[in-house]
Amino acid sequence: MSQQSISSLVITQNALLATRLARKMTNRLSVHGISLTEYLVMDYLSQTAHGEPSRIELAEHLGMSASGVTRLLAPMEKTGIIETFKNPRDSRQSLVKLSATGHKLFAEASVSFGHISSDLTDKLSQSQQTKLVEFLGRLL
Repeated sequence: MSQQSISSLVITQNALLATRLARKMTNRLSVHGISLTEYLVMDYLSQTAHGEPSRIELAEHLGMSASGVTRLLAPMEKTGIIETFKNPRDSRQSLVKLSATGHKLFAEASVSFGHISSDLTDKLSQSQQTKLVEFLGRLL
């Protein structure tokens, strides 16, 4: 097999894996009323040092367009999971943070996320999982 064929296979299989994992995770997270993408938003908001990234920073992290993030955040704001507000240093920017409700929901969903993740990766040893994280990190 040529290097180009192997490279194409790596990307194709990774894309298929991402799609299938996203579907399974979203199905399982639906008991909390959230999708995988919404969970990823909450995860990022809970882990950022300042806890209040701009929509643009969030879009870059998720690999989405700014308008896509705006559409994603609107229902999250309406249901009280997140709060948005103007950046005091630049009123053209909106900042995002988890609300108290969002923190509670994220804590509950994280337990489920951990169980789901373990179920989906139980065929890999701890060493294999560590290597996979390293390999995928190189692609990002």
